[in-house]
Amino acid sequence: MIKENAWNTYTDKDLKAIEALSKDYMEFLNNGKTERECTSLIIDMAKTKGYKNLQDIIDNNETIKEGSKVYAVNMDKAVILLNVGKDIVNAGMNILGAHLDSPRLDVKQNPLYESDELAYLNTHYYGGIKKYQWVTIPMAIHGVVVKKDGTKINLAIGEKEDDPVFFVSDLLVHLADEQMKKEAKTVVEGEDLDIIAGSRPLAGEEKDAVKAAVLKLLKEQYDIEEADFISAELEVVPAGKAREAGFDRSMILGYGHDDRCCAYPSAVAMLEIENPEKTSCGLFVDKEEIGSVGATGMESKFFEYTIREVLDRMGCYSEINLARALRNSRMLSSDVNAAFDPLYSDAFDKANASKFGHGLVFSKFTGSRGKMGSNDANAEYLAELRRIMDKHGVIYQAAELGKVDVGGGGTIAYILSLYGMQVIDSGLAVLSMHAPWEAISKSDLYEAYKGYKAFLIEA
Repeated sequence: MIKENAWNTYTDKDLKAIEALSKDYMEFLNNGKTERECTSLIIDMAKTKGYKNLQDIIDNNETIKEGSKVYAVNMDKAVILLNVGKDIVNAGMNILGAHLDSPRLDVKQNPLYESDELAYLNTHYYGGIKKYQWVTIPMAIHGVVVKKDGTKINLAIGEKEDDPVFFVSDLLVHLADEQMKKEAKTVVEGEDLDIIAGSRPLAGEEKDAVKAAVLKLLKEQYDIEEADFISAELEVVPAGKAREAGFDRSMILGYGHDDRCCAYPSAVAMLEIENPEKTSCGLFVDKEEIGSVGATGMESKFFEYTIREVLDRMGCYSEINLARALRNSRMLSSDVNAAFDPLYSDAFDKANASKFGHGLVFSKFTGSRGKMGSNDANAEYLAELRRIMDKHGVIYQAAELGKVDVGGGGTIAYILSLYGMQVIDSGLAVLSMHAPWEAISKSDLYEAYKGYKAFLIEA
């Protein structure tokens, strides 16, 4: 049961492949800090491999058949890739499913205000965060503003060297005796996570002159007026690029590893497969961090509706065929796990914790305490996955999130399992999960890519 650290098994060829994959992944992280940006990047990747938009196929009354490569987009925040193989109804699909959203601060719809000659943007945090981690760090604003005439303005402010950045202030330690007596979850309140947007007043303005100056700049530089915030989706995220970490450069430190470190190798593996025996599916969704809800989350019907449309274009749609295609599928719910941290070892069952450098993590179940909210994969499915991974030389480990009564987490796995398909969680071990900057091992990224590709070929 004791497995060697993956780094000790690699040839020079492997090491070169790891560095190439890591470099490309870091570029993906740098350019994909929101679910919209990641969706766009994945679509661009798919187009270079010959994938066609499902909506165009429908509009042109074209057929889908074995060998067709198709993608479907959901509100620019989620995307499905399909590489059609043989007998999708009775053979089902091999599905890699990951989410593209990450914890962040969302700008509210009436956000801009001035207080004591400082201009602020009011925010509402998204996902599970330790609020105190999000103060005093450089932040960037990414997102979209849609004007009444339909004009769409894409923003990414704070990433270029000459861009301004934004920040949330904190109370200086000299005056923080009372603050530091609070519990960690309340030392910074959610309503205090407002970012400072300006401090220079507009000449000639008597009331809210700093706010007026910010509005003037928004109009001049981006053609944005205050009312346009109502129809905007602006996400405040850590500014800066992903970096190699450690003297040995064995790790990657960056924002959004959860869950982009699974989404990216899933997309790469998916797009490298040509003429699969069984239909390959890459499923990249939104809203996992807040329960997979809404029209772009996994609980929406978009995935099911997409498969309906595909079956219709193949000339074999019926309710029973849809049910069979879904039930006969297999899925890796590609989501991250908590890496064992020796500094916080009390939170982990060490024998059942994932470790850096020990490869792709399989989690038979997630949930919290009594496995509440969990998918619990079948032993038969795990045995088949072991066979596949060993056949392809993939280094993997089995783990759960932490000690039984300490806490837990969930993924999209349980939602897909409702169709009766075999589903298991599989992903990378992450240090400092849900912090503004998270860390992964390059070797684990490589093993995840190998594992996802092996699954698509063999399962």
